[in-house]
Amino acid sequence: MNFVFLSPHFPSNYYPFCVHLRNLGATVLGIADEPYENLCPELRDALTEYYWVPNMHNYDDLLRGLAYFVHKYGRIDGLDSMSEYWMETEARLRTDFNIPGMRVEDIPAIKQKSRMKGMFKKAGVASAPGMIVRSAAQARRFAREVGFPLIAKPDIGVGAAQTYRFDTMEQLDVFLSTLPPVEYYLEKFIHGKIQTFDGLTDQNGDIVFYSSLEYSQGIMETVNDDLDIYYYTLRQIPADLELAGRAVVKAYGIRKRFFHFEFFRTEDNQVLGLEVNMRPPGGLTTDIWNYANDIDIYYEWANVILHDRFTSAVHRPYHCAYIGRKWKLRYLHSHKEIMQKYHGKILTAEEISGVFATALGNFGYVVRSPEFDQILEMAQFIQQKANPS
Repeated sequence: MNFVFLSPHFPSNYYPFCVHLRNLGATVLGIADEPYENLCPELRDALTEYYWVPNMHNYDDLLRGLAYFVHKYGRIDGLDSMSEYWMETEARLRTDFNIPGMRVEDIPAIKQKSRMKGMFKKAGVASAPGMIVRSAAQARRFAREVGFPLIAKPDIGVGAAQTYRFDTMEQLDVFLSTLPPVEYYLEKFIHGKIQTFDGLTDQNGDIVFYSSLEYSQGIMETVNDDLDIYYYTLRQIPADLELAGRAVVKAYGIRKRFFHFEFFRTEDNQVLGLEVNMRPPGGLTTDIWNYANDIDIYYEWANVILHDRFTSAVHRPYHCAYIGRKWKLRYLHSHKEIMQKYHGKILTAEEISGVFATALGNFGYVVRSPEFDQILEMAQFIQQKANPS
């Protein structure tokens, strides 16, 4: 098998995808704009060949790189980056080179918030009422019908970037008077917590691994209000959440791919669809999956890609959490205190890449425990603020 990775060096914890592909017998090829000598040694060893391009945003450069690989190695059997950012580029390349996987025509339903609503409906999953902002009058009418608060977000967007909350008609009017030159989706704000249904499917679209995360608060609130965040895996996945997640997987027909679905758990205990992503959850979550289950998801993904097999037994013996801190905030407990107090519970403690820092913080701790109360205790201790002087 010939498999091409776009930007295989980013994020830095994803290099084992390439390592295990190579170890299982694939020819692993990389394309990126990072100088080859800057790649970590493990990634350099895993790549059969690396094609450097001066600019990943220049599609012609990527076309030439892929054409070179086809000429030298033959048909490309798979292509991915595991990144939301490059998803449309991947789809164009798969379409142009007839590579299996998501094509250009599949992208609108997984990138446009408005199209996601239709897919939730197809899956039989309820979601918050929403509409594309096509005129100020229409937006005001929608606001009067569903009430405040409302959320406005780009119909095509990543994370919580350029996402706004309105609590009054006056706030909405200010937004409408300075509407950015992109399509915006207006949606009823839902009070509740975010739970995810995440996993990996095989060639037949059957789920071979699944997990769930719960967040301390929404990403939008974290970014807009500059808050700390923590999130954790659930040992017991609620039956209604799993049912909704499986229905969405079936509606999309996902094959040999990771997925990351976000749902609201409302105050009256309903599950409402929020967003779909056809990639692993971001940050350190793939490592968190490994720690929570005592498995190697990087190996198992490669095993599915090459052999359509997932061989690890998943019992979820631990809750595993990511707990972030921000350089600009003052905390009561020092890093040294944290490491001493929770020695044996803290698995990693590391600086977070700038692109993730706005949401996840500048520094993060990955912790685990079979007891949920201890996860909450660690999160509160790590994020406890110092009294202002």
